[in-house]
Amino acid sequence: MITDHVWLGIGLLGQALFSARFLVQWIASERRQQSVVPSQFWYFSIGGGLSLLIYAIHRLDPVFILGQAAGLCVYARNLYFIHRRAARAATAVTES
Repeated sequence: MITDHVWLGIGLLGQALFSARFLVQWIASERRQQSVVPSQFWYFSIGGGLSLLIYAIHRLDPVFILGQAAGLCVYARNLYFIHRRAARAATAVTES
């Protein structure tokens, strides 16, 4: 019974993190008065996606597992691009 509640909590936490990413994106867009996707969006995506993947594995749901696993690859790749661009920008500043 307690184990069921823990797993339910993991699933709900994942869904909350995943949903929070839209709030983060909305606030950032409102501040800039244009559509933007801040890096925090991708961190929330990874946190929510990973939690939901763990929950899906526990539930042995192959559709849910494949969907979350594929999404995690996209989220991680986007963060890679963001960090690579920041590193290049920092290098350009120190070289000039």
